[in-house]
Amino acid sequence: MIILQWCKTQIMCLLILIYIGIIYTKEGNNLNRLTHKSNCNKIFDFFYIVSETAVIFDGVTACTVNFLDVIPRTMNLLMHLGMFVSYEIYVVLLFWYWVTVTVGVPKRKWIKAVCILPSTVSILLTIIFLPSLEFVQGKYTNYSMGKSVYVCFISIAIYCVLTVGLIIIQHRYILEKKRQSIATTFVFIVIIMALQIIFPEALVSCIAASMTTISIYLNMENPAIYGLEHYQHEMVMGFATLVENKDDSTGGHIRRSSAYAVLIAKSLRKDKKYRNVITKDFLNNLVQSAPMHDIGKIGIPDAILQKPGKLTAEEFDKMKEHPVIGGKIIKDTFGHLFNGEYENMAFQVAMFHHEKWNGKGYPQGMSGTDIPLCARIMAVADVFDAVSAKRCYRDAMPLEECYSIIKNGRGVDFDPDVVDAFMRNRDKIEEIYYNKNITYK
Repeated sequence: MIILQWCKTQIMCLLILIYIGIIYTKEGNNLNRLTHKSNCNKIFDFFYIVSETAVIFDGVTACTVNFLDVIPRTMNLLMHLGMFVSYEIYVVLLFWYWVTVTVGVPKRKWIKAVCILPSTVSILLTIIFLPSLEFVQGKYTNYSMGKSVYVCFISIAIYCVLTVGLIIIQHRYILEKKRQSIATTFVFIVIIMALQIIFPEALVSCIAASMTTISIYLNMENPAIYGLEHYQHEMVMGFATLVENKDDSTGGHIRRSSAYAVLIAKSLRKDKKYRNVITKDFLNNLVQSAPMHDIGKIGIPDAILQKPGKLTAEEFDKMKEHPVIGGKIIKDTFGHLFNGEYENMAFQVAMFHHEKWNGKGYPQGMSGTDIPLCARIMAVADVFDAVSAKRCYRDAMPLEECYSIIKNGRGVDFDPDVVDAFMRNRDKIEEIYYNKNITYK
């Protein structure tokens, strides 16, 4: 029982982590059965294991350092090495996690190298300086001190600075929930580390590791959140399909046009001009928003939607009301169910996907980059599917003719960049066109 005197904090943190792990695994398995696919975040899984390992080593060293007359110095050094390395890996994984959930996995190798370089150097220096580690006798407990400790704290400080840089550079493109979660985690780690530096006997590093892991689980990785998002997406798709059945005699317009839109966005993201705009969150919101683009047609009479011939001027004026109706439906109905960023994009897609680059579209006659990017993307996707699919008033046009319509609309009806992104992916466009089992996430 005397051991509990030295590591009771670490034991409590470990028990909490184990409990979270059990719930995470159980709820994750239930979610996988619901969605028929794995939704687990491999980075978080690894991060969770490392945080547990760090807390275990923290507890072990808290004990061994108080039995210097019994535990050989070599054993003490090895246990401390395990703790230092675990915490250093924990810190770099935390930063890497925030990068991937905000801007996505970096494509450039030098960016990846920058992310892991401080931790790699820190681990090497920790090993080099380990033999000089000192065990200091404190008033309440013994603790370690030396260059290896300083290196570990410097590594944490570097990743704190990188985290601040991430928030500053990408704050316009990071969801508010994620910004708040990152900021809260950052402040918590800084406070705990400051307390550990000022009062080295406190041995509270384990609290930072466990509470950070718990915070990420509750705010970001809780399978219940993914389950709710799954139900929301199913609700949106069900409602959009209901609207589609009023208008589209062949079906599939929602899934095809949404797939085209996501494909265009992913292609644009490769361009330096859009790299910081089309983030992972932008793509996720577009996946959810694209099916809502024609939701306003629910307010258009079936006689107009299903008319086999050309619409009269009065009928076309009525048809042109559907973007405004769709925007109002999203604001009044769906806006209270989803996050603000998604609501805003869904509104823009529904409201402005019939605006034209030259300002001759509707409902507001917007032009150029005044039209939201998501709506400019949706405009190309929507028109291509409209002309390439059979409708009640005409047969599907040949694909080459459909491509010509998009190409001729470059800089007139459509954003030139969006058209270019569309045209350089013709092979993938045709995969979507001919594939009845479309996936666009």
